Amino acid sequence: MNDTVVTLVGNAATGVEYRETTNGGVARFRFAVTPRRWDRRNSVWTDGGTSFYTVCAWRNLGANLTASVNVGDPLVVHGRLRVREEAKDGQRRTFVDIDAVSIGHDLTWGTSAFKRVARANPVLTQRPADASAATSAAMSGVTSGAADAAMSGVPAAARKPVHTQPWLSEQDESSEPAGEVAAPIGPL
Repeated sequence: MNDTVVTLVGNAATGVEYRETTNGGVARFRFAVTPRRWDRRNSVWTDGGTSFYTVCAWRNLGANLTASVNVGDPLVVHGRLRVREEAKDGQRRTFVDIDAVSIGHDLTWGTSAFKRVARANPVLTQRPADASAATSAAMSGVTSGAADAAMSGVPAAARKPVHTQPWLSEQDESSEPAGEVAAPIGPL
C-alpha cells in the first residue's frame, strides 16, 4: 500500500466532534501546526505560517480522543495524509486531512495521566491458559453479571475488544475493503 504517513506536532484548534457512522464512530477536529524558527539576527524565536489539518480518528481512537482532548491542547498526531480538492461556486479548494492512527498529548508542554478504558469482551485480553474456558463461555452466550455491571457506564463506542496482536491496527481490521477510502466528512 502506498500511503503517505506523517507525524505532526501542534495544537487542537477546535473541539472534537464525535458521531456514529455505519463504519463505526468517528471523531474530527482541526489541528494547527505552526513552525518556529530561531532568528539569528534578532536572537529571538519567530513563528512561521500556520497550517491547518482536519484530523479524523475512527472507532476506539475516536471515542478516547473525544474524552481526552480540548481546544488548545498540544498534541502529536500520527496518521495517513489525504489531500482532496473540491469545487464550489467555480472555485477549487484544497483540503488536507489526516486519518489518525495514533494521537497523544505533547508532554514537552505539560503532564498527562493515562487511564485505560474497560472493554466489553474480556476473552480477547485474557492469558492463553484462561482463554479456552472463557472462549467456550463466550461462544455459548454466557456472560457474567459482573461484566455487564462493570460496562454499564462505558459508552458504546468504547466497548470494543482490545487487540491481542499489537502489530495490527484497528484500521487494518476494519470492514472497509483494502484500497478504498471512506467518503470524506467535509470541511469543519
